Amino acid sequence: MPVLEVRDLEVSFGSTRILRGVSFDLEAGQTLGVVGESGCGKSMTGFAVMGMLQVPGRISGGSIKLDGREIVGLPERELRNIRGKEIGLVMQDPFTSLNPMMRVGDQIGEALRLHQGMDKRQAWAKAIEMLEKVGVPAPGASARKYPHQMSGGQRQRVVIAMAFACRPKVLIADEPTTALDVTLQAQILRLLRELQEKEGTAVMLVSHDIGAIASVSQRIAVFYAGRIVETGPAEDVLRRAAMPYTRALLNALPQAGKTRLEAIGGYPPDFANLPGGCPFKPRCPLAFSKCEEEPGLLPVEPGHVAACWRAEEVRDMPVGKTLTREALEHPLT
Repeated sequence: MPVLEVRDLEVSFGSTRILRGVSFDLEAGQTLGVVGESGCGKSMTGFAVMGMLQVPGRISGGSIKLDGREIVGLPERELRNIRGKEIGLVMQDPFTSLNPMMRVGDQIGEALRLHQGMDKRQAWAKAIEMLEKVGVPAPGASARKYPHQMSGGQRQRVVIAMAFACRPKVLIADEPTTALDVTLQAQILRLLRELQEKEGTAVMLVSHDIGAIASVSQRIAVFYAGRIVETGPAEDVLRRAAMPYTRALLNALPQAGKTRLEAIGGYPPDFANLPGGCPFKPRCPLAFSKCEEEPGLLPVEPGHVAACWRAEEVRDMPVGKTLTREALEHPLT
């Protein structure tokens, strides 16, 4: 049984739907990479799973099950017992996750005392152990520091230590490397993977950078306009992307031999005024008359689906080539 099951999830702000029928499974020890442009609904999905939607946001439909238990509609008191203990969260900016007035050891220990019933001395010792586990130098001395006394990379490691302290079943990492340089990004992603493998935690890794998560995700889900438009095994999605939007994200990455990046034309749609049919249609160079009707997730190959009427044709296009009608009708080799 998947540790996390999300089915037909809808999130609305007033009368405007932000998430539209999001469904996915997350198994123990698996990393699901969630990618897409800013404002496509990927972070909103994580907040919905955590029960942390800000008013007037609300779950307006669907189901979220943790180990088979429905958590949509639970009272806030029960959700507080789940957060941190069964579902951990790593935010993109550690300054928003850490209390500037508390030593980092006390902040890690606070979750242990709340969810594990440890006394102050036990929690302090465990906090130092967690800081050592995530590679913070001189963990005993570092536990006594305040967040402003640590580097950005060290603060992010502290946040990861807090998230893993209670050995959660699910970890949601929301843009955990955005504010870090390339070297630190690689270190943090490697750290998440190592901890996940040791603890068997299911990880939902949210990012706008499909390249950053490619090496650590077993599966990838691509979001656009509040829904998943392609999902499947990471290698299949990266090597045989079947949705033009996924192809556009991949083509926007720096590649050897390319002198310029290929930007995605146009702008993401307004949730309050989504275009009829496929929401990517106004930006898609392969759009045709059938795109006036929005496709569901269509099978491309085993375990790999995409929301595109031309999914199989797009899948067979050479990777890295610019999306054009000519490339589709006359595949290049």
